[in-house]
Amino acid sequence: MRILGITIPEDKRLEISLTTLFGIGRSRAKKILDETKIDWGVKVKDLDTKKENEIKKIIGNLKVEGDLRREISGNIKRLKEIKCYRGIRHSRSLPTRGQRTKTNSRTRRGNVRKTMGTGRRAVDKK
Repeated sequence: MRILGITIPEDKRLEISLTTLFGIGRSRAKKILDETKIDWGVKVKDLDTKKENEIKKIIGNLKVEGDLRREISGNIKRLKEIKCYRGIRHSRSLPTRGQRTKTNSRTRRGNVRKTMGTGRRAVDKK
């Protein structure tokens, strides 16, 4: 099954396979399946075309994939242009929500580690 140009894995449960679309997580996938009255554990290959079309119709009304990515990048661009605190943090590739940066935020800043010399050596006291 293909939705918005994305191939949905057929061997996984429908609840999980819908999460391959950007903007659909587990809770939203469950809501979609509840609306269409489809069991969460059904595999994609077991669906008939009528149910597939219902799912596609509901997802078509949601903001997912390209539209959502464009909106998010537009929001970040706007924050950078008005030079607010969050925009500055985005432009410097630092965490934007108040996290500490001395020891954490490795994924955000890149793996830039400062090597510390040999350090203090243990001295035997007798």
